[in-house]
Amino acid sequence: MTRYALALDLVDDPQLIAEYEEFHKNIWPEIHTSIASQGVTNMEIYRAGNRLFMMMEVDETFSFEKKSAADSANPKVQEWEQLMWKYQQAIPAAKPGEKWVIMNKIFQL
Repeated sequence: MTRYALALDLVDDPQLIAEYEEFHKNIWPEIHTSIASQGVTNMEIYRAGNRLFMMMEVDETFSFEKKSAADSANPKVQEWEQLMWKYQQAIPAAKPGEKWVIMNKIFQL
């Protein structure tokens, strides 16, 4: 198993943050299927203020390149991603067009 930590910000608006959390309490079934079919075995998202932290656990079949290609070819995933951009904004360290940014592990006990 491999783990990835990723960061993203939400638009700093309490109403939009509440809506975003509601969407994530019951994600669309197609989104769940898409994530699981790409080798993601566990995914958790945490929030502090408007900062999000995602922990992904993946198996040996996972790659960001394969997931990106599959997501690009899936109209329902594209619809979800477009909808989520209403709530999301890139963190300052993101490259142009980048959403979730992979974090570097700097410590382990």
